[in-house]
Order: sequence, then C-alpha cells, then structure tokens
Amino acid sequence: MRSDLIKKGLERTPHRALLKGTGVPQSQMDKPFIGVATSFTDLIPGHVGMRDLERFIEKGVHSGGGYAFFFGIPGVCDGMAMGHKGMHYSLPTRELIADMVESVAEAHRLDGLVLLTNCDKITPGMLMAAARLDIPCIVVTAGPMLSGKGQTGRKFSFVSDTFEAMARYKAGVISDKELQVCEDNACPGMGSCQGLFTANTMAILTETMGMSLPRCGTALAVSALKRRIAFASGEKIVELVQNNVTPRSIMTRAAFENAIRVDLALGGSSNTVLHLLAIAHEAGVELPLELFDELGKDTPQLASMNPAGEHFMEDLDIAGGVAGVFKQLGDKIIDTQTLFGLTTHQLAESIQNVDEEVIRPLGNPVKKEGGIAILSGNIAPKGAVVKQSGVSAAMMQFEGTARCFDAEELAMAAIMEGKIKSGDVVVIRYEGPKGGPGMREMLAPTAAIMGMGLGDSVALITDGRFSGGTRGPCIGHISPEAAEGGPIALVVEGDRIRLDIPARRLELLVDDSTLEARRSTWRAPEPKIRGGWLARYAKVVTSAHTGAITSAD
Repeated sequence: MRSDLIKKGLERTPHRALLKGTGVPQSQMDKPFIGVATSFTDLIPGHVGMRDLERFIEKGVHSGGGYAFFFGIPGVCDGMAMGHKGMHYSLPTRELIADMVESVAEAHRLDGLVLLTNCDKITPGMLMAAARLDIPCIVVTAGPMLSGKGQTGRKFSFVSDTFEAMARYKAGVISDKELQVCEDNACPGMGSCQGLFTANTMAILTETMGMSLPRCGTALAVSALKRRIAFASGEKIVELVQNNVTPRSIMTRAAFENAIRVDLALGGSSNTVLHLLAIAHEAGVELPLELFDELGKDTPQLASMNPAGEHFMEDLDIAGGVAGVFKQLGDKIIDTQTLFGLTTHQLAESIQNVDEEVIRPLGNPVKKEGGIAILSGNIAPKGAVVKQSGVSAAMMQFEGTARCFDAEELAMAAIMEGKIKSGDVVVIRYEGPKGGPGMREMLAPTAAIMGMGLGDSVALITDGRFSGGTRGPCIGHISPEAAEGGPIALVVEGDRIRLDIPARRLELLVDDSTLEARRSTWRAPEPKIRGGWLARYAKVVTSAHTGAITSAD
C-alpha cells in the first residue's frame, strides 16, 4: 500500500509516532489509509449538511476495513460570489482544489480518497485531482435542495425567484411583498440549487462517468438515501484500494462521451464544457471542443429541466435519474465500466419504468438537438458556447446592434437603468480567464435581461461564462478572449452582429480590412487585479476552448 511509506519499517518510527499522536491505534496501522476530502462549510447551502454525510462515510470506511482521515477543502458559493469581486475567485478555486487534494494525498501517501463535494467548481476540482493522482477514488456529491413551496402550491427555485425576480421588481412587474415571498422561499434548506445548474449537472455527469454510486447524482440532500450512499461509498473505497481500481480506468474517452451525451440530453449547464475539458486533460484523454457539437447534433434533448424548463432535480430523481436517462438514450450510450462494477448498459437494464413526462423517449424529444451548441465565426474563431436549450425559437437566429462594455458591472448598470433596448447585442468583454481574471459568470445581467422582459429581443455575448441558471440567447466562452487580442476586443458600439445557432455561426458584420485597422491600434488594457494569487493565475491560465486550465508552458 502507498501508506506503507509512512507506517512500515524502522525508518518510519517518527512517522508512526506522529500518527499515534493523532489517535491512530497500533491495531489500525495495517489497514488502508483513506483520506476523506470534505468541502464542508457553513457558507454554502449545498455543503451545510456534509457533517452528517462525513459520519456515514467514516462508518463505511471502518466497516469496510479501512481507517479514515478527514481533511478540508475550500468552497465558494457562486450565487453569493455573483456580481462583485468575489466572482473573480470562483473558477480559479477549481485549480486550488485540485492542487490541495493532490498535495495532501501525496504528502501523506494516502491509499485512497473519498471526495465529498457538491457545488460548482468543487466537484470538477475534485475530479481533476482524482484523474491527476490516479489512485483509488470515489466521489460523494451531497445532493440537491428541495424546491421551495409557496402557499399556492407553486414551486420556487433559486435563480428565477431571486436574480430574475430582482429585475421583475425593478420593471414594476412584482411588488415588494411578492419579492419578499420569492426571497423567503427560493432556498428552503440544505442542498445544491434545485434546477439543472452547474452543481447538479456535474453531480449527474460524475455518476454518468462511473465515479460515484448509482443515484448519487440526483438523491436529495435531505434524504436517508444520501446517507446510505455515503456509507456505501466509504465501504466501496476500501474495496477499490484492495483491487487497485483507479480513476483513469473509469474516466475513459467513452465515459467522457457518455457524460457529454447525458449533459446534452438533459439540457445541462454550459460550464460543463469547461470542466469536462479540464478533467479530460488531467486524465490524459483527448477531448476536442468540437466533439460537444458533433454529439449534440445526434443527441436530442429529452428533458425540460429548470431553469429553462419545468422540472426540478427531485422530479428527475423520481423519474429514473441517471440510469433512466441511460435507458432512454439506449445505444447512444456506450457500454462502459463503473467503479462499482456494473456497466452503463446494466444500469439502464436495472430500471423497469421511466417517467416519460420527465425523461422523454428518443421518439418524442423536447428538442431535436442537445442542450449545448458550439459556435464559431469571426468573433470567435476558436469557438463559443451557448446553452441552446434555454433559447427561444424566436432567438435562434438574430441580428442586432452591438452595445459594448468592458466589465460586467458596466453592463449590469445599463440593463437596470433601462438603457438596453430590443434589438441590442450586449457585448461584455475582458472577462475571460486572463482578462477577468477568473472568467466571471454573468448570471446577474442575463437574469436581468430576462426579468426586464427582453429575453426574446436582446442577445448577450461574452468571453466570460454563464451560470447553469442562465437562460436566453447568451453566448459565452468566446475564444480567443479580449485580453489576448481576440476579435471580441475589436467590436465597437453600433456594429452589427449576427447570431445563427442552427448554422453554428456568430459573426461581426464588419469587413476584414476594417478589423485589421482596428487591430493595429488595439492595446492590451492594464490588468484588473495586480496583486494576490489571481495575478499569478492570470499569467498561467489558458483559453476557454482548452478548459481554462493552468499550464506552466
């Protein structure tokens, strides 16, 4: 075992003394040492229930014949970080998390890891570490939140009943009292936000790839089932160590393709493009950006999930969960191995009935194509991403006038002050991985556009990214970004921009000679953040089309 390097032999007498100083009995020294990387924090609803799950994981580890050690991993709540300086830190924490898990596991020669996670950047960071380390690992996602319930029986959700409600209030659509009802009911308790936002999408894709136990991706945070999954995961990691089942044997190219298929079929978050690319990089799997679009044209959207649709995570779980999606996709899902022994096809066969109101059959899809599309054109020569599942039919093709803003706050102020009108294309730039730095999410301006009633007449494009809660014609991840001199930096107020999602095109209607003249006078702006670790991050982070990974090259 890896842990023998800190507990066996004369030379390890000091190491054993330190272990005994933590309370480890001599009788436990021959057992596998299992690290439990926990992102518990009081700051995030999705994580406040983890103390309970930690107990059950620990019970499972010891029941399975291992010895558990807990260590902490930081978490940032994207909702709380949204719309201010804090959002600069969100995506970069993904790299910190991967580095911290790697550091602790390697320094202490842990034999295996249980990765207890839930929210947006924490789950992909944990998976990146698992792929990088390639030691036995299992992921426990803490589960989604129950939908909020109002007196009328209406279901409430975080994004539409807070961010979009803000704009509806500003527009005079709802009253003070109605806004307060939204605020009080949007988040009724522990768990990740109720719809198919980034946290829940990543939990589902983790299960899809075989890195967590069945139903882990959809079982609610408040459920006894989640406790049982936590216990079983603790038991399973010891078995994985004994059999040397490692993440790279599970997270194969086929497993990533399945993850993309499920994401497309459910209409999940566009952030998963960034995260799957980054995880694949750590796993040594080639995963080109174009693959998302190739699979998208062959994968119909089978579910109408909040925020762009009607169903919540609690509905998806009851309807059949991930295995139910496998069953409905049929042979489009590749038969791959999971870390718990069953293959994806065996999981599909284990489901007797699927609620086809929630997860439709291939012959009756919500939409003929998957939820995510990859666009290109003279604004985005290396690609851009749109969550087309959240775009109305009226906005799939659109031409409008550029309204340019060099920071999210400037755009948000213009929207809330009523300066954005029908027919505009809001251009928010210098918000990419380097330029942000940190590639901030644009949930506030996109929600404000929807709340102002402009969702069918205004588009937004950015080299930043969007929350999984975003809906409407919002195109992000534009590469190259403005800070690297990408064409989005050359757009000027009043230019015409054409969006054609069916044709996968995003074009600035300006001739090449004019663009070249603009390029000759363009100069990179001064960095927005000069100190702290974000300044270092900006120097090593790569483009969005590569997953915004950090590279020493």
